[in-house]
Amino acid sequence: MHIRDWPSGERPREKLLARGAAVLSDAELLALFLGSGVRGLDAVATARRLLADHGPLRRLLDRPATELVKLPGLGPASACQLTAALELASRHLAAGLERGEALTDPHAAGRYFAQRLRGHPSEVFAALFLDTRHRALAFEELFRGTVDGAEVHPREVVRRALGHNAAAVIVGHNHPSGSSEPSAADRAVTARLKQALHLVDVRLLDHFVIGDGAPVSLAARGWV
Repeated sequence: MHIRDWPSGERPREKLLARGAAVLSDAELLALFLGSGVRGLDAVATARRLLADHGPLRRLLDRPATELVKLPGLGPASACQLTAALELASRHLAAGLERGEALTDPHAAGRYFAQRLRGHPSEVFAALFLDTRHRALAFEELFRGTVDGAEVHPREVVRRALGHNAAAVIVGHNHPSGSSEPSAADRAVTARLKQALHLVDVRLLDHFVIGDGAPVSLAARGWV
């Protein structure tokens, strides 16, 4: 059965318009970009097969457009649309920070770090420097490492904070393994950073660990 023959309440486009994008499954969202399926399958069934064979969703969408076009059901148009949608989402997250708006939602910072760091194949440690009103001054990737870790030097974070005349800092790093659970080393470096920044009157507001799921906030767990 073609999607147009489905009950209207079950079609992805109609569901999105009536109830919002959050109610759609990964396959239904992907199907909206496909438009149509491969022979013998509708767009949703094609999307399900793509996710089963080349997913999960993060792994599928981390591919560059030049690789997406080679997958069944994804031609140049759909591959470009998906890549452009991801870039739009990234710029949307960054827009408020770049306009100098105050960062009042802790979850927004976590989403921003996730967007900037999640696709890296090795561990990257970054910092978001803020002024006294918690407006973004700069975002910098400070340390890079291997799949297993990156060595973090608190003195360099302090030096960059002073260089930006920052009053507060939020830091984050990715776990290429996909696990977002903070390690003992993550907690230890957070404590050292907090102490080093405190010596120059700069607050460490949070440390996010980025994996496959939602970003994990060390501040929310009482570790900052």
